[in-house]
Amino acid sequence: MMNNKKQCPFCTNNVKEIDYKEVDTLKPFLDPHARIIKHRKTSVCSLHQRQLSSAIKRARELALLPYLIG
Repeated sequence: MMNNKKQCPFCTNNVKEIDYKEVDTLKPFLDPHARIIKHRKTSVCSLHQRQLSSAIKRARELALLPYLIG
């Protein structure tokens, strides 16, 4: 059987830490209602998913990203 699992985009690019100031990096991981997309859909590994969610939450605190889009 073939393994069709996608690789983590951060692991393939050797990203050590996700920066909350890089809004263009974070935006693809938000759905149209500005919610964080689950790791099953984005194929982000668990380590980077935790860093990603923390970075998105920090960016929201500083008003770089929205909390909700109504």
